[in-house]
Amino acid sequence: MRVAALLLGLLPAARAFAALPSSTSSRLSSAGGTSLRSTAAAVAGDSAASAVAGDSVEFAKYEGLGNDFILIDDRDRVDPSLTPEQSERLCNRNFCVGGDGVIFALKAPEDKQIEGDYDFTMRIYNSDGSEPEMCGNGIRCLAQFLKDLGEDSETAESYRINTLAGPIVPVMNPDGGITVDMGEPILDGPSVPTTLAPNSEHNSVLEQTHTCNGKEWKISMVSMGNPHAIIFVDDLENDIDFESDGPALESDTGAFPAKTNVEFVQVMSPTHLKMKVWERGAGPTLACGTGTCALVVAAIRAGKIPRPGKEGVRVTLPGGDLFIEWREENNRVYMTGPAMLSFKGSAMLK
Repeated sequence: MRVAALLLGLLPAARAFAALPSSTSSRLSSAGGTSLRSTAAAVAGDSAASAVAGDSVEFAKYEGLGNDFILIDDRDRVDPSLTPEQSERLCNRNFCVGGDGVIFALKAPEDKQIEGDYDFTMRIYNSDGSEPEMCGNGIRCLAQFLKDLGEDSETAESYRINTLAGPIVPVMNPDGGITVDMGEPILDGPSVPTTLAPNSEHNSVLEQTHTCNGKEWKISMVSMGNPHAIIFVDDLENDIDFESDGPALESDTGAFPAKTNVEFVQVMSPTHLKMKVWERGAGPTLACGTGTCALVVAAIRAGKIPRPGKEGVRVTLPGGDLFIEWREENNRVYMTGPAMLSFKGSAMLK
């Protein structure tokens, strides 16, 4: 257990942290400044990020199985109040708050071309400043954040969230867990996207041979709104060089034009899978919700495991377990797992 996490967990209402300077142009500290929430409220609806030097950024830190995020309350805005560069600096674990990404809780879309009745919009910047389409652990953290802000839904405490991957619906369960309707998996190879030759039904890529980093892999491609390359191995500890193979596969744009998340998976039993993930734009993380959904779909399609009932498949990640159900009657994937508040605070942009 990380000592810092334990101490911060005992002080969920803490409002400050010590931040060390990284450069004269990109420092953050914890003292003084105008509240960014006040600034944002004054420019509600403005599509441009409003944060400037001297603004105090109020945040809440949440984690889903150790996949940790900085949550920003932008419910009065259409677009994020921080730039990708500012978000990247916030995610720096040595000089600032630290996190796998920054998540913005935004108002429902006002664009009439976006179909659907939404409660909120989610945007996320990875720790490298890139923007993914969706994040499974992140949307559970967003749902818990909204509930903690007092946004109690009238229908079973569920929220209809607009994301770049389409509508996502997290439901707050009585036991404290959160079940997310992650939608239908995208199997069509070019739509994932990948240039690997389709070799299975639905024009999909299933255990297709591909050489990368001097090794031959059997890769299955699935999109849950973002691309995933799933590789089954006999032994997660001995069959891969995680720190070398992960980034090589992620950035192999000849095969994965938009880059890709990479999941290495070991089958433990017909209802239990174990995985390590190298996330696009974040590197090694303790958990990946969309990746967990994608690998269960790939495992069932490749005949590695049978399709389970409503109890789902247990997937063990470095940060803990998620439970995934791929329902045959509607082709939708459901993910159940936790999301917890770690602490609150503020940081001044410089």
